[in-house]
Amino acid sequence: MLDATTRSGGTATVSPRAAATELAVATVPASAPPGPSARSARVLLSPWSRLSLLVLLLAAAATCVLLFEPQRLLAHGWPPQLGGASAAVVFAGAYGLCTVAFVPRPLLNLAGGALFGSQLGIGTTLVGTVLGAGIAFGLGRVLGQDALRPLVRGRLLKAADGQLSRHGFRSMMAARLFPGVPFWAANYCAAVSRMGWVPFLVATALGSIPNTAAYVVAGARASAPTSPAFLIAMACIAAPALVGAVVAWRKRHHIRGR
Repeated sequence: MLDATTRSGGTATVSPRAAATELAVATVPASAPPGPSARSARVLLSPWSRLSLLVLLLAAAATCVLLFEPQRLLAHGWPPQLGGASAAVVFAGAYGLCTVAFVPRPLLNLAGGALFGSQLGIGTTLVGTVLGAGIAFGLGRVLGQDALRPLVRGRLLKAADGQLSRHGFRSMMAARLFPGVPFWAANYCAAVSRMGWVPFLVATALGSIPNTAAYVVAGARASAPTSPAFLIAMACIAAPALVGAVVAWRKRHHIRGR
């Protein structure tokens, strides 16, 4: 191996190993800037682009509901040749999509009771409820969470986010049991928080049973408004609303004081 300098004349001599290293470094090409396709993909996958897509999807769904009124189609235009289990499956799928598009669940529950009766109507509408909540939660989690979480500021927003993130099952059960929080609002607020999928879906399924069953029974017995079943169903609809209003009134100072 040659020395870096000669011993006699002091002339600098590069060693073979150093020369090979310099040659390898020289032959490595500089990293090229990302191309147009890479930049476009980065922009399309950015948090704000995904949030914009979510807003467009929801706006399109709400527009379709206003124009075509699918809740009336479910209640009055159901194909007579479609019945039994197949009709229940189709109705549950349509129910879920309608809830994502902001159709009020009470109307859908009444329609389920009128079409399928009390027992099958309750099961069908509960499946549709969980399906719609899962679709909305997934859309909000994938398309909206990254952009909206940095905007969770202020005392009330931080308190709500902390409650949903730390006590997801309990908070969602309360939101489903007591009316006052719109179905779609609870779905997307939970999606923006750090609540898990399992607590969200289980709490939605269990917490929606009383209110859903009351509306379905009311829809099934709407032709006999003086029957005991109809009157009990109406009482079950009014009681949670009253309890929710009282609880919200008593908790208002506690929430403001945080």
